[in-house]
Amino acid sequence: MNIMDERTAENRIKELSAKLEEYNYRYYVLNEPIVSDKEYDDMLSELICLEAKFPHLKSPDSPTQRVGVKLPVGMATVTHLSKMFSLDNTYSIEGLRDWARRVCSRLGKEKLEFVVELKIDGVSANLIYKQGRLVLAATRGDGVRGEDITAAIKTIRAIPLVMRTSEKYKLPSLLELRGEIFMNKDDFADLNADRKRKGEPVFANPRNAASGSIKLLDSRITAKRKLRCFIHSLGIYEWQDNSFHSQWDFLNIVREWGFPVARVSRLCVSIDEVIAYCMEYQKKRKQIPYEVDGVVVKVNIFENQRSLGETMKSPRWAVAYKFPAHQVTTYLRRIVVQVGRTGILTPVAELEPVQCAGVVISRATLHNFDEIRRLGIREGDRVLVERAGDVIPKIVKVVERKAGSDNEFRIPDKCPICGGKVAKEKQNDVAYYCLNPACPKQLEQRIIHFASRNAMDIIGLGEAVVSQLVRQARVRDIADLYVLKKKDLLSLELFAEKKAENLIDAIEKSKSRPLSRLLFGLGIHHVGEKVSALIARRFGTMEYIMNARAEDFEQIPEIGKVIAVSLEEYFRQPQVKDIIDRMRRYGVNMSEADDHVREEGLQTELTGKRFVFTGELQKMRRRDAQKIVLSLGGVVSSSVSKKTDFVVVGDSPGTKYGEALRLGIKLLDELEFWDMIDKAREQIRDDTT
Repeated sequence: MNIMDERTAENRIKELSAKLEEYNYRYYVLNEPIVSDKEYDDMLSELICLEAKFPHLKSPDSPTQRVGVKLPVGMATVTHLSKMFSLDNTYSIEGLRDWARRVCSRLGKEKLEFVVELKIDGVSANLIYKQGRLVLAATRGDGVRGEDITAAIKTIRAIPLVMRTSEKYKLPSLLELRGEIFMNKDDFADLNADRKRKGEPVFANPRNAASGSIKLLDSRITAKRKLRCFIHSLGIYEWQDNSFHSQWDFLNIVREWGFPVARVSRLCVSIDEVIAYCMEYQKKRKQIPYEVDGVVVKVNIFENQRSLGETMKSPRWAVAYKFPAHQVTTYLRRIVVQVGRTGILTPVAELEPVQCAGVVISRATLHNFDEIRRLGIREGDRVLVERAGDVIPKIVKVVERKAGSDNEFRIPDKCPICGGKVAKEKQNDVAYYCLNPACPKQLEQRIIHFASRNAMDIIGLGEAVVSQLVRQARVRDIADLYVLKKKDLLSLELFAEKKAENLIDAIEKSKSRPLSRLLFGLGIHHVGEKVSALIARRFGTMEYIMNARAEDFEQIPEIGKVIAVSLEEYFRQPQVKDIIDRMRRYGVNMSEADDHVREEGLQTELTGKRFVFTGELQKMRRRDAQKIVLSLGGVVSSSVSKKTDFVVVGDSPGTKYGEALRLGIKLLDELEFWDMIDKAREQIRDDTT
């Protein structure tokens, strides 16, 4: 082809790209399709062919990028610019009024404006745009970090790769948005029908289908799934000479920039209008083309939102009103008692399997023995079961009693597993505990929790494996996991060479998990994943945590007396000290590493600097200090050379001290070293916010 041909191709590529993006905007944002699917597909095919002939003319924002690519490795994790909170729920109109009264009281106002939006039963996503271009997309994850799903998100035609310009609103240089990825009911039915024809397992519900689709390594498959998106919330942004003043303004402005926003959202000037909206869409629920399970209510003005603030888990300025749950009736086969990792006894209902909201239910929680008494349930009863979203199914009431049934449930006086004594921890507690600390089921549950994905993530250490290890007395506590040998595993059922090697490798890899994951894995009373992360960041090492008192933990704003006392009492136990000492000897990491520094390419004043340590440190073991240097981008060496940047000098230094003096290497005492670490950490916090 000559130069003129290439220019013609370039012009046609630009023309096709502009048209296809316009059609996407018309279809997904305005709900006004102006071409048929065939016309769209023909134009897309032409663009793919042209870009194949002239690859240097292909833009990274081309509509063909939505077709999808196969990724060579698993998803990376990324840190959100601002935390993604979950919402508190209310299931009644009175609960909604109570929430409104609380926010008005906190703000000292009699009335407020609210924005109401349908709560879509989909998957949350975080989108980041720089200079108007999509640069990163991630799942919610734990609210602070999520999985990188950029490639999959680019296949969703509703989401603009490049923001539309607006005459009224200049594009921000940085924009972090939150949205819900979902699938229409009809598209979900078509997908399952296709999978059934191919002999593939079908998805339980649209949400599962959407979640599975955005996490596929091959985004070419994601592109075929007809996923959709609505933008609903704002994160961090940088917008020269302008700012968002309210939720309602935000929704209208981002719509002008080409983002899909639910048209049924509404601005309400009173809580009565909010309630009217909830009742209206509760009745219309089945008519909506996608699954919804409630209404999200937000205080409209952003200044009021900032004044209300957030708890550790949820914003105080928003709440979700949940529609009445899906309900079915079935028979209660029997009540079994489970023993948890803390020894607590929990009754569970085993049910005649029944389908509810796209899921087959065969078990339901009974919470505690008082709940059995309140419900008055007996084995053989026909019961009403409800399921709301991902909440564990629960029994609402008895609808029919089996004739002649008199088998009332009795609270066991002995542990159903070990036969140990059962009692309440405190007289006014509702919970009963197995008091035998050697109860094998407690140990099993502790190990399963320790190995879980959000704790030490030991792949292959499932319930069946743990049960055998405990039964054969190969593991008597979690520290014993780190002395297991391949021959120990080969004696277990269904274990061959490869499976044994994989589990040993997984246990070895778990040694490098950060302190926050280890803390969570220990299963301390009242200490969940988020509290573990707060403690690890504040104290830095396990040694400091173990020596802390309740009042030290209470210095963290989000931690109250109950959690603080629980932590102090836990680490006072001699058996806990023994387990942690043994894990330390076996090489388990005992410090909090800022792993995201390397993953995201962040720079600190330690980046690339070479450190050598000599002498004994007062604040922590030298090995733990070295790990912190590595986590902040530095390099640790065992010997002093001309390439050494710093020598950290503790008590009773060795020959490295003299070598550093001879070569003129910069010496740091312990105080100077920790000042440098604090500055580097502060730099990371600034860069990530």
